Amino acid sequence: MKGMNIVYKVGENLYINLTNRCPCRCTFCIRQNGDGVYGSDTLWLEREPSCDEVLSAVSAWDITKTDEFVFCGYGEPMERAEDVSFLGRQLKSLYPGHKVRINTNGLSDKIHGFPTAHMLEGAVDIVSISLNSGNKEDYLKVTRPRYEDSFEAMLRFAEECKKYVPSVIFTAVDVISEKEIAQCREISQRMGIPLRIRKYDK
Repeated sequence: MKGMNIVYKVGENLYINLTNRCPCRCTFCIRQNGDGVYGSDTLWLEREPSCDEVLSAVSAWDITKTDEFVFCGYGEPMERAEDVSFLGRQLKSLYPGHKVRINTNGLSDKIHGFPTAHMLEGAVDIVSISLNSGNKEDYLKVTRPRYEDSFEAMLRFAEECKKYVPSVIFTAVDVISEKEIAQCREISQRMGIPLRIRKYDK
């Protein structure tokens, strides 16, 4: 069943569910395991919320008990890059002191057909990019993206984000091989972008 669960809480952070669209079909995608996460209601949207609806949904929560706003739901938030840019600035203005993060697959430039990292300047404090593998062949196998050059595009996006966003990090899920994790660490060190290995949530 689809609904309008726009905002949900994980720990001390508020997560914003903007879209169900995504150019990838990752083999480990949490969407395959159920309709929600961490006890949330369904994250399958009956339609994409407007920016006003997002801000209204955020305001319904006790913001004093949250640390960070995170664009992350059951889709790729940068499918709505302009709205992420607008909402990020609004959230930082309305709730000073709270950081804004986006969890992304890094394929925004491919989705929109033009560079997009600059749109995050002043809107996002942290960009968390799914590296997922340290080489193109295994990356394509695990993420099954729409675009053949997704691996290269993701790395270019990460490099560009360093120009506009205070903190950029890579993530990989611990379901990949030790060899791939070692390759991820090499990319992380070469590009000067920290790497976080995430535990797979079933």
